[in-house]
Amino acid sequence: MALEIYLNFNGNCREAINYYAQVFETETPEIMTFGDAPPHPDHILPEEAKNLVMHSRFEINGSTMMFSDVFPGMPFIVGNNISLAYVNENLEDVTSKFNKLKEDGKVGMELQETFWSKSYGSLTDKFGIEWQFNYGSM
Repeated sequence: MALEIYLNFNGNCREAINYYAQVFETETPEIMTFGDAPPHPDHILPEEAKNLVMHSRFEINGSTMMFSDVFPGMPFIVGNNISLAYVNENLEDVTSKFNKLKEDGKVGMELQETFWSKSYGSLTDKFGIEWQFNYGSM
């Protein structure tokens, strides 16, 4: 599996997706919004988040690019709005790599089941690099 690039935007992700799709002559990809996610009774979705992009992806010359808006209230810093996504079909491998990188790092979300994956987590490694780990495709 290849290492994938994940770009975050501050409310203008849909515009960026359309722009990059046009520039790189790809089809405009499907877009999943935060409002498309299954509701969770403990986490009420703010109205301003419903139409923001939760996830989208397309390929540019064989490399997968993934996109999302940051959730309202989450920090966004231009220049630091990129992370690397380790996506693999081997759960033991995902878990092993996550556990190694979290040593001396900071976990944003422990590996756990989500509505899109049996195991997803995120962290910042000891060098300040943002990582997302996903079992299966994102």
